[in-house]
Formats: sequence, structure tokens, C-alpha cells
Amino acid sequence: MTEAAARQIARLMQKDGHKGLRIGVKKGGCAGMEYTMEYAAEIAPMDEVVEQDGARVMIAPMAQMFLFGTQIDYQTSLLESGFKFNNPNVEDACGCGESIKFKDVEELAAERGAE
Repeated sequence: MTEAAARQIARLMQKDGHKGLRIGVKKGGCAGMEYTMEYAAEIAPMDEVVEQDGARVMIAPMAQMFLFGTQIDYQTSLLESGFKFNNPNVEDACGCGESIKFKDVEELAAERGAE
């Protein structure tokens, strides 16, 4: 998490008393997969928990392999603001940046085994 992302996540957690943000992936979009983010009222037993500067992110079990090594940033511009994912596991992305295609599951598993 960048400092900007940690500040925004901590702000969102305080606003409504959430335990954090749960991040995952789902099928969808023109490239095949999309990131998901939702408020989490509880930490699930299989969640990978990342905490930094008062911010807490839970990574859903199905997404852990796809999100390994990902940096979450929060960017603000004149037209929009939002979370950005800098993910080394992405092979391709659509033009709008809303959906991604990950490397093959076997390739990701082989990379994790080599580390």
C-alpha cells in the first residue's frame, strides 16, 4: 500500500466503523477479470490481512495468488479519484483499465514456487 492508499483506507474504515476493505477478483470485463473492493464487517478466517498506518486490507482466498506482489495506490486528478492496482501478475488490460487478464495459473504457481 502506498501512503496515499493507506490514508484513504483508514479514512474509509473510520467513517462507518468497518474492519477494513476486502479485495478480490472476479470474472468480468472485456479483458476477463476485474478487481473487487468491499467494506468488511469481519475478518474471514482464510483472508490474508495486510495492515499499514491504521489501514487494513483483507485479501480474499481466491484472489491471493493473483494479487501477490501488488501495490495499491490512491490517485486523485481533476476528473477522478480512486484506487489503482500496480500488479506484476497482469498480462494484459483493456483500454479503459477496468479489467485485466492475469498470467496463466500454472505460470503464477511456478513463479511463487521459485521465490
